[in-house]
Amino acid sequence: MTDPIELLHRVFGFPGFRPGQEEIVRSVLDGRNTLAIMPTGGGKSLCFQLPALCRDGVTVVISPLIALMRDQVRALRAAGVEAGALTSGNTEAETEEVFQAIDDGRLKLLYMAPERLASSATSQLLRRAKCNLIAVDEAHCVSQWGHDFRPDYLRIGELRRQLQVPLAAFTATADEETRAEIVTRLFDGTAPETFLRGFDRPNIHLAFEVKNKPREQILRFAAARKGQSGIVYCAARARTEVLAQALRAAGHPACHYHGGMEADDRREVESRFQREDGLIVVATVAFGMGIDKPDIRWVAHSDLPKSIEAYYQEIGRSGRDGAPAETLTLYGPEDIRFRRMQIDEGLAPADRKFADHSRLNGLLGLAEATKCRRQTLLRYFGETSEACGNCDLCDAPPTLFNATEAVRKALSAILRTGESYGAGHLIDILVGRPTQKIRDRGHDYLPTFGVGRELSVAAWGAVFRQMMGHDLVRPDPEKFGALVMTDAARPILRGEKEITLRRDTISAASSSVAIKTLVSEDDAPLLSALKAKRRALAEAATVPAYVVFADRTLIEMAELKPSTLDDMAQITGVGAKKLEIYGLEFLSVINGVADPMHPVRMKLAGQQAGDVFDRLAEVTQSLYRGDDGTGKPMSLSPTVLKRIAERRPTTLSDLDRVANLGPAKIERFGTAFLNVLTSG
Repeated sequence: MTDPIELLHRVFGFPGFRPGQEEIVRSVLDGRNTLAIMPTGGGKSLCFQLPALCRDGVTVVISPLIALMRDQVRALRAAGVEAGALTSGNTEAETEEVFQAIDDGRLKLLYMAPERLASSATSQLLRRAKCNLIAVDEAHCVSQWGHDFRPDYLRIGELRRQLQVPLAAFTATADEETRAEIVTRLFDGTAPETFLRGFDRPNIHLAFEVKNKPREQILRFAAARKGQSGIVYCAARARTEVLAQALRAAGHPACHYHGGMEADDRREVESRFQREDGLIVVATVAFGMGIDKPDIRWVAHSDLPKSIEAYYQEIGRSGRDGAPAETLTLYGPEDIRFRRMQIDEGLAPADRKFADHSRLNGLLGLAEATKCRRQTLLRYFGETSEACGNCDLCDAPPTLFNATEAVRKALSAILRTGESYGAGHLIDILVGRPTQKIRDRGHDYLPTFGVGRELSVAAWGAVFRQMMGHDLVRPDPEKFGALVMTDAARPILRGEKEITLRRDTISAASSSVAIKTLVSEDDAPLLSALKAKRRALAEAATVPAYVVFADRTLIEMAELKPSTLDDMAQITGVGAKKLEIYGLEFLSVINGVADPMHPVRMKLAGQQAGDVFDRLAEVTQSLYRGDDGTGKPMSLSPTVLKRIAERRPTTLSDLDRVANLGPAKIERFGTAFLNVLTSG
């Protein structure tokens, strides 16, 4: 086996390993299953490329992006390494060249997209190539609930079993939950040799700002860095186009990128960004994972990222050459509402949604940090550090105040309302707003009603935002976003512990122009849950979502919260057929459980005859054995009860004619039925 240090010098031209690389290389060289979590720019690729050169046979590299594979193959070939890629972007000549290199025994690294694993011929090809190691780049793509999930990554574990070779998995960001999923799906639950290398990227300056004319904030940030390559991340596709145009109008070379663009247009942007100095790309998160550009000098977020892991991964695309880089992340209440809605409308189970809300809380904690941001960021990933001197809070410490009393008032409001309401309703209680909802629930008589008038509605919003950032409260997906206390909040509520918050972000909070929303803030999580149910049903039936129910119908459900099929039948857009097909599905979302209704009774849902049917059924049940409970059992079918309820006879002879009951049943039920039918 060739000496890895000698190859490190001769092939790659490096004087030595970066911190953490050598132990990983040795583990892979020894043939041990290996999982390495390393920061972006930390030299992950070398950790499987170098062992591939030291070992006999071929190392297959599973990578999610064609552009990334092509870049790495070009770089390896430029260094004199026999490498190739099999992707959908190959020409016939390129594919034939790879096959020839395999047959000649020259190939050392074979890059392959995960989608190719769906072909049964792949394992045969890899046996022919004498594959002796599987390397998995971006291993977090195996997580089914991650935002980079690639279904074909689930086939990698089976490939490892078929080839009976070691596997080395690499990722830049994976929390404990994702790491466990990687171990389960790639290593059959047997823990590999695991290396968790430092997450600190000390060359990257960290900064956050509360949104205040975000377009102008981004333009100012870019203007101060004119001529430097940068990325601006946006939450919406349309926003990428608008902001790119604004940057061009301000004299910057800029273009947009999102998943809705044609593939050729996306490739053109990727190519321009790689070759042009000073280009700004305004993009959704679809851009970046395959970009190996070392001199990106800045990354800005015009909207809050999805989670602290996503934030770390996205800012990590800057400064990969080790030179100084800068970041700016804008955030506001609209962002938080949007991200909460994305989680609530997803198809993940409740425990996963709860975890996703916690991850978002982690990012809010970073945004609302009271001291060094790098300390806060690294603490989230289980590391400690000294104050960095390279973040906005180290540059200019924030204004703080003892917020214990305000937080206790907020926690009291949460507890006194049964942990069943969102921030909007709780703030109305604290500032003493006698809304209809508050009056209907008697919350204007609570001891906490009006106790927080010293702060504005917007300022209370900032307090709740910081409480989430400190993980004192979390939205409960099973209660449609109602805030519930965590154990960390209890000592504060009991007066055993104090808490400090940032006054500057509270002072900056202002009641800006109200955003027009479909429903009230408190009803929004339920609307999101109803939309998620609609989406699942529509996908199962392969029809557009509106075919199930229109938005207007879901909005009415969220506001009126029907509790029975009779109530549901009164909702605009819920006809008899849709009530039959979907009624119980949506009631179960609203109420947590829905009692099934007999199909005959369902046809009367929402009609006056339905109520009559129910009362006739009660009479039938009570007289099943007669007045004294000793008679012969008698009953009537739901179909007969439906006929009686609809026609409503008023005499015994009419009742017998309508229902054909016969003398015995007329004697048993007749008078009691007429009492129901004539009582209005």
